[in-house]
Order: sequence, then structure tokens, then C-alpha cells
Amino acid sequence: MLFASVFVAIRGHLTESTEGKMRAQRKQIIEYIEHGNIAAKNIAAALRVAKITPDASAWLLFIDHLLLWVGALALGFSSLFFIAYNWTELGRFSKFALIELLMVAVIALYWIRGNNSMLGKVCLLLASLFLGVLLALYGQTYQTGADHWLLFFYWALLMLPWAIIARFPAIWLLWLLLLNLSMILYHNSFHSLFSVALSSDQGLIWLLFLFNTLSLITLEYLANIYPWLTERWMLRLIAVASGSTITSLVLQSIFERHDSDFLPALIWFTFIATLFFVYRRIKADLFMLAGACLSGIMVIITFMAKYLLDDFEAAGFLFLAVMVIALGCASAIWLKKVHKENLL
Repeated sequence: MLFASVFVAIRGHLTESTEGKMRAQRKQIIEYIEHGNIAAKNIAAALRVAKITPDASAWLLFIDHLLLWVGALALGFSSLFFIAYNWTELGRFSKFALIELLMVAVIALYWIRGNNSMLGKVCLLLASLFLGVLLALYGQTYQTGADHWLLFFYWALLMLPWAIIARFPAIWLLWLLLLNLSMILYHNSFHSLFSVALSSDQGLIWLLFLFNTLSLITLEYLANIYPWLTERWMLRLIAVASGSTITSLVLQSIFERHDSDFLPALIWFTFIATLFFVYRRIKADLFMLAGACLSGIMVIITFMAKYLLDDFEAAGFLFLAVMVIALGCASAIWLKKVHKENLL
């Protein structure tokens, strides 16, 4: 998840107004092409002039940011692997000195380059990673006996000021990932509040679904206030985490009969309906709609398989294959129509 976030982050940071202008230009150019106002031999040039397709400078910027991210991640993880490989050769103070010097170096570089540069934001992300390595090194060296979930919780708590200062989606996504991991480890140790009414596994999935859904709602609201949150990739990854958990709950309720089978289906239907309404009518987002369609296909096919394959397996498998193709084609046609209407 972290690798996906930092890779998408190199695409740059567009404000809401700039993104709106680009969308309007794209719509106008496409209308010209559809009405035949631009000759076929001039379409590629028109797309480059309108900055719909990347030019040489855009590709150079992309490669520059890509190499920066790859180098930063290589530096961060190589330091961890170096300490782990040379654990017995390095002394206690040598291990701490190495990580602390790296933290001071990247923080100093951030101070020099500033918060508005890509290098400065990468330095804060590296500092956040080194902070986790430092906490793990402290716990392993002195054998504090603390629970594993405390490591990720304290990591998220201590890096929170850097996340607020950076105003960078990749760091906030790392922060949310750490909180998810801390909840998983805490649940495995002490179980959740939902374990009274549900099984242990169900309680954990419900907890993750509620947390990620609330995070998605909060960030969607804050995106209207803070321009740096308008980058959709972070919200989409959070939506994937939220949608996958509620979908897994529905699939589990289909195959395993419980007294509360209706609850996952009801919550799932409400969640999917809300996604369709919000990202179709209020804030168009083709990725969110595609994810909702995929979740719907999975639930429909699973429900049909539960009651078809028990009686006639051969015909049931054939019917399910036809249904998967039909639902997939219908979703693709509808998404293509939405794409054409909103030019996402």
C-alpha cells in the first residue's frame, strides 16, 4: 500500500482550480474531435498543445520524481536491512547512532529545501520511516516487553506532527496504515468490543471497516477546505480498504449462517448505494464507481453460487460464467457512458 501511494504521488500536486481547467480543456478538445473540427493528422498535436498528453518536459519531471522516490525508499529500507544483517557485529550505540544520524540528515535537508519542494516532502517521509526503525530498534535492544501494537501506535503518534507539517498525502496514508496495523495487533491480543456479539474475525473486520469509512468521509469533507487533499489517489486507496472489508463481511455471511446475517448485507447495500450517489451525482469519480461495480458483481455471483452449485454443479458453473460475463460487460458499458459524460 505504501509503495502504491508513493508511486502515484510522483504525478504531482494539482490544485482544484488547475484540475478544473484541464478538465474543461479536455472536454473542449474531445468535442472538437467528435464533431470533426480537427483533422485526424492534427489530433496528436492538438492533444499535446492542450497538455492532455504529456510532453517531453512532463516526462522528464515524471522520471525525476520517480528516481527520487526510488532512491529515497532504497535508502530507507537499506538502512533497516543493514542493521538487521549486521546485528551481531554492530554495537548497541552504533545501531542507534546510525539511525539517528540518518534522521538528523533528512530533517536538516528538509529544513534547507522547505516544505513546498518534492525533496522536502520525501525527506519527511524518510524521517517517518526512520522513526519506526528507531522505535523497533529500541524495543528489540532493551526488550521492553510492550505489546506489538504499541510500536505501531507510538509510531503513528510520534509522526503525527510531521504529517501535519508536511501536508503530504503519502505521509497521511502511512499514518492511517500504522493505525490499521495497531488495531489489528491490538485486536489479536485483547479482542474488540464487537467480539461480544460477533466472532473474533468478524469483529476485527467490522472495526477496520468503520475506521476506514470514517477516515474516507472525513478526508472527503476536508478536501473541500484544504487543496492538498484534492489528490484522489489517497482517497481511492482508503475506499479500497473500506470496500474490501465490507464486501468480505457480506461474502462471509453468505457462506456462513449467523443470526446477524442481515446486518452485513444491509450495511453493504447502504455503503454501495452511497458510493453510487456521491461519486455519480456529487463528485464524479470513475474509480470509485468501478470499485462499487466490482463489489456488486462479487456479491451477486457469490449469492447465486451458494444456491445454484449445490443442486446442479455443471449447469450452475456454466450459468455463473455467463452471468460474470454479462455483469462485467454491463458494468463496462455503463462506466464508459459515465466516463463520456463527466470526462473523468
